[in-house]
Amino acid sequence: MPRPEPSFITFSIDGREVQAPENTMLVDAAKLGDVEIPVFCYEPKIGAPVGACRMCLVEIEGIPKLQTGCSTPVKDGMVVHTQTDRVKAAQESVVEFLLINHPLDCPVCDKGGECPLQDISFGWGGGRSRFIEPKRHFQKPLNLSPLIAIDRERCIMCYRCVRFSQEVAEDYQLVLHDRGAATYVGTFDGHPYVAPFSGNIIELCPVGALTSQPYRFRARPWDIEGAGSVCTLCPAQCNVTFTVRDERVLRVLARENGEVDDGWLCDKGRFAYQAVHVDDRIVRPLLRDGGELRPVSWERALDEAAAALRRAGARTGALAGGETTNEEGFLLQRLLREALGSEHLDSAGGLPPAALHALARPDLQATVADLEWAHTVLVLGTEPVDDMPIVDLRIRKGVRRHRANLAVATPRPSSLDPNASLSVRYAPGGEAAFVAALAAALFGGELDGPARDAGADPDGVRALAELLRTGGEDVVVLYGAQLLGAGPSVAPALLKIAGALNVAGRAGAGLLAVPGGTNGRGLAEAGVLPGMGPGYAPVAGGGVARGTEEIAAGLAAGELTALYLLHCDPVRALPRRARWQRALDKATTVVAHAQFLTEGLAEHATVVFPAESYAEKEGTLTHPDGRLQRLRQAIGRQGDAAPEWWVLAELAKRLGHDLGILTGPMASAQLFAAVPFYAGLSLDAIGPQGVRWADAGDGAGAAAFPAPAELPAGGEPPAAAAPNGALRLGTFRSIWAAPEVERSPALKFLHPRQRVEMAPDDAARLGLAHGDKVAVGADGASVHAVVALRNASPAGSVFLEDGIPADAANLLDGPLVDIRKA
Repeated sequence: MPRPEPSFITFSIDGREVQAPENTMLVDAAKLGDVEIPVFCYEPKIGAPVGACRMCLVEIEGIPKLQTGCSTPVKDGMVVHTQTDRVKAAQESVVEFLLINHPLDCPVCDKGGECPLQDISFGWGGGRSRFIEPKRHFQKPLNLSPLIAIDRERCIMCYRCVRFSQEVAEDYQLVLHDRGAATYVGTFDGHPYVAPFSGNIIELCPVGALTSQPYRFRARPWDIEGAGSVCTLCPAQCNVTFTVRDERVLRVLARENGEVDDGWLCDKGRFAYQAVHVDDRIVRPLLRDGGELRPVSWERALDEAAAALRRAGARTGALAGGETTNEEGFLLQRLLREALGSEHLDSAGGLPPAALHALARPDLQATVADLEWAHTVLVLGTEPVDDMPIVDLRIRKGVRRHRANLAVATPRPSSLDPNASLSVRYAPGGEAAFVAALAAALFGGELDGPARDAGADPDGVRALAELLRTGGEDVVVLYGAQLLGAGPSVAPALLKIAGALNVAGRAGAGLLAVPGGTNGRGLAEAGVLPGMGPGYAPVAGGGVARGTEEIAAGLAAGELTALYLLHCDPVRALPRRARWQRALDKATTVVAHAQFLTEGLAEHATVVFPAESYAEKEGTLTHPDGRLQRLRQAIGRQGDAAPEWWVLAELAKRLGHDLGILTGPMASAQLFAAVPFYAGLSLDAIGPQGVRWADAGDGAGAAAFPAPAELPAGGEPPAAAAPNGALRLGTFRSIWAAPEVERSPALKFLHPRQRVEMAPDDAARLGLAHGDKVAVGADGASVHAVVALRNASPAGSVFLEDGIPADAANLLDGPLVDIRKA
């Protein structure tokens, strides 16, 4: 639905005339008049107010009883008093009541110094206690989970944590046990509260009842400072505040940005900061000597890398991973193109550049906030909780609060299926055919053939098209960008779908891609694409321009001799691991920037430069909806690590080409000047909340976007493989499949081991049960896994985890696999 236009009214509070949007809750409207009404239970992010704590009682003329400010909407002419004797007596009584059982733990409580209960006790409490009876006691602290400690004696029963679990994350794990004074918070069966977003309850808790296990007793509020930046661990790019003490990150908090994250963080973004300070992080340059990587000086590492790249020249390829900033990607493509004369570089995992350009049109772009307000949302070929976690919460919010119609079309069962009005499955490998079938259902054309080729039910595709057509005007299609790699017909079909739904140029509707890496969109716009420079400009001179697949083939064939890897290990991150191992075996030089020695780099890298962590970086990222966001350095670089823009500039200088970069902001300025639709932007203009380039300069950014070439139809989409007694192979990457999770002490227990998800009927046919150890094989290769039965899994297909160090799905090329007991 369209976002409601606010209608302003005037009301009086403590003698002050205040203008506020009508129906705003009194607690929020009072702030516009510089009046603070104390609250404990109220948190608008969670949902409708419940008025549980009674701390916000106020007097309203014309109403005999005191009213809760958190649940009373303001109306025109309303007269409110917050300083009368009745109000003060009520607020003092509430504070006294809350402190009856609250222990005097302030000197040893992690919340001390930043505790709302402390502040409200000083500001609105009576300053004395009449309670002399014994307080209630619980065993303390308990491990609510490996990440969260709970002290039930401190709990004031505000219900925030329980409401978050039930109304926001919808994991329904936290409940209230018992009744009256014996009530306490826990999980239904005492099982640890492990969920993708569990850490948010730590920040929601207004007292010290819920505390972070990794942060407990690490610092006091007067020992620390906060540094705002952006999380780079997934494409959601949530805004964060690093809690820093003595150049160490001790905690990560949400920094609310309603257009990006709605004030929430996933547990990976909240706790993976520990990887910044682990012992096995690379903090000095490494050079392969005698078959082993050994620490060397910066001068030697730069000289060796420059000499090797000079020998390779135009026979150098480069790949940039998702955590690369816009500036680093921009300088990398300058290094390759200007200093080495090579056009062989990519950042999109082999996705077609023309398709990325066509689908990046500003009139087609939806925003994250549109997911909340749209009439209908289609999730196509992506699992938000794994690929872009915070978007999962935004979609749930749209369904719960605004009754959005949700449709899910994926090969693997989705966590959003229970919320969806319609869920449609298609077979792994049938992505292109399914998109073609949906386009035909909306636009006209043959439907049954492509649907059957996709392994989907034609009637299900028709029902999906009908829902999209009739579900309302504002439609947002959230699609996995990796769909574009399924065949050249996918992008034209997506454009057809957008045309049939009339989303072009419509505010509140459009397409939103979930890239495979954090900054996938920004790197494409910065020119890290084969044959396309900054701003999707065609590269002058033509010639052969190799993408990801062609770079691997060129290395294996000896046509390329050097590979530059910027935050990327293709052996772990890209499909067809065996082919990349062969390619890297043939390469004479592999130069890499990395924080950790993952398996591909440990075996093949020639020179490894220490990469900055996201807490040490400066620069910009581009959100999937086109919002440029600014990374700010929060701590000093660890060990001998250096800025990566400096490393790229130094290499170019040693190769005889000065990039003219002396500082990080100079790299940003060059980027903004080189990309036409970034013109007029600056680091100051981007600011703490970011700016969408399409909206910058009164739409000048959108006007400067180069018109994409018309895409060819792409021919017949490939059909999904027929099982013929075997099983189709699908892959997925869990939210926890990341080197940062693997190395963070607090999160290590969540790092996944291989499991094969399959339908119970397929398992019964093969004589397998849940938990059995099996070998999954194809073409002589195999991985070991544990059977995980899912009732919703489509028959004839199995799903393996990718992005893990051992037994990863990319060891198998598929499309069919056999399974046997190990």
